[in-house]
Amino acid sequence: MSEFYQDFKLGVLGGGQLGRMLIQQAINYNLHVEVMDADPAAPCSALANGFTCAPITDYEAVLAFGRQCDLVTIEIENVNVEALHQLAAEGIPVYPQPEVIGLIRDKVKQKQFYRQHGIPTAPFREVQNRQEVHDCGLPMPFVNKLATAGYDGRGVQVIRSEADLSQVFDAPGLVEEFVDFDKEIAVIVARNRAGEIAVFPVVELEFHPQQNLVEYLKMPARLPAAVELAARELAVEVIKKLDMTGLLAVEMFVTRDRQVLVNEVAPRTHNSGHQTIEACATSQFDQHLRAILNLPLGDTTLHTPAMMVNLLGERGHTGPARYEGLREVLARPGVHVHLYGKAVTKPYRKMGHVTITGRHEDKLQETAKFVKETLKVKT
Repeated sequence: MSEFYQDFKLGVLGGGQLGRMLIQQAINYNLHVEVMDADPAAPCSALANGFTCAPITDYEAVLAFGRQCDLVTIEIENVNVEALHQLAAEGIPVYPQPEVIGLIRDKVKQKQFYRQHGIPTAPFREVQNRQEVHDCGLPMPFVNKLATAGYDGRGVQVIRSEADLSQVFDAPGLVEEFVDFDKEIAVIVARNRAGEIAVFPVVELEFHPQQNLVEYLKMPARLPAAVELAARELAVEVIKKLDMTGLLAVEMFVTRDRQVLVNEVAPRTHNSGHQTIEACATSQFDQHLRAILNLPLGDTTLHTPAMMVNLLGERGHTGPARYEGLREVLARPGVHVHLYGKAVTKPYRKMGHVTITGRHEDKLQETAKFVKETLKVKT
């Protein structure tokens, strides 16, 4: 099969840690991986077979890059979708499809899609500027989101009081009723070109209270069986209605009355799926490649419970990265460290992650806390 020969060129738009981990899996399939990113020191730059330093938002640059590839995929949604449409029109496969990327990267369009297709989500309304947020009439707290350009917690804020109104976004976006949720969860689902679908186990997310980044992740989620089933079925419904090929991360709320609502989705490998590398029979990165290459999807069985800790740059530290506590955490059983190859650290920048595997929840919790307190990225 041609996909398994090194003359098959897979193009990846975006050179961050997701692309880096995708390359690590692509090596197992003998794939030649070309990467494009505006940062010459991007994590993928030293690992890819070929690296193009150019903005992935630039029409001509994306077009020229894609024309050298046999198939193009993404590791981040902030790409030039018009160029991807042109590549697809020229017969170069793009997965996920450009129309799916274009819809999802705009949070307003994404929410409108849920409304139009009967997918449960929090009530919302579109706004164009700061004044429309002020006049929205929603009770506090409510959520204010930018339509585009939000990523890793940026572009989303909770408006809790009158004082917060001075900080609302003065740009197109939406306001959304605040969901009084019991848990935040995520489900990663994959669909190949043949229509085969596979769903990973539900994960439970715990976010950093200030930065809106995932701090801890637990797999499996602690949910009643009926709620877990509802979440998995909802993820399948979303990817089917999108008619999407690839990997889709579906972030959800579980309300206090055990309803499941879709919050947001990402059409790519995702932070909520990193633990699949050690905990599942197939990793999310393997599954993404299988889906876009139209290969049989892999077994998503969880073979060991896991927790994941994001390794973030320490507050007050900007400069060359230095890791403290690495020896100490590696001495613990079941600890798997993944560093992302970023030479420079910044406060709360994602510098790596650590997955902890084991059979006993209390031990997992203890080790995760130890890792969080011990392994630090400083300058």
